[in-house]
Amino acid sequence: MSTIIDIKNIVKLYEMGEEKLYALKGVDVVIERNEYVAIMGPSGSGKSTLMNIIGCLDTPTSGDYVLNGKSVHDMDDDELAEIRNKEIGFVFQTFNLLPRSNALHNVELPLIYSGLSKSARIKRAEESLANVGLADRMKHKPNELSGGQRQRVAVARALVNNPSIILADEPTGNLDTKTGEEIMALFAELNSKGNTIILVTHEEDIAKHANRIIKIRDGMIESDTHQTVKH
Repeated sequence: MSTIIDIKNIVKLYEMGEEKLYALKGVDVVIERNEYVAIMGPSGSGKSTLMNIIGCLDTPTSGDYVLNGKSVHDMDDDELAEIRNKEIGFVFQTFNLLPRSNALHNVELPLIYSGLSKSARIKRAEESLANVGLADRMKHKPNELSGGQRQRVAVARALVNNPSIILADEPTGNLDTKTGEEIMALFAELNSKGNTIILVTHEEDIAKHANRIIKIRDGMIESDTHQTVKH
């Protein structure tokens, strides 16, 4: 296996006037390609900060982050933006879809800066929607889709650039239990096809779908355990 994420001694400090708040206090994490990892922790534990750093949405105060063999610390804003667009697919609890655009256009959006022709972008977006079981819903707008279908559109959008990593932040948070299980089954299928998946959640029953659970408390890693999952 090859290492895709190598985080060494990451510290994140927020200074608010006189007050110093350490969100992360020297975190080490190594994630191999094609792993399926859940990051767990209570509210305020630092799990969202860690996810934002992994996703290049935030930068650490100190420490090293090597993504796919490249040091993130040395990248400028343009390089970071390219990583967020091409290397990492994001799935959020709130779906983050454009309400007036249909599913196909929502999924096509990340490709607009890719240099692909319009027809090539549409073809790739159609394939991505078909991969998540929405071939018959491409022309529907978000308000014409169920919560589970909206999250599938968000997953298709995350996949459309063939990213190395899918980062999912509480992806079932707005879904009922049955629909949440369907989305988790979709993640398991994507992982079996070779996608590296990092899931941030505070729910035990969601985390148990992953092969490895990293628990964070008070800005430090409390435990890091591997488990066998029957999908």
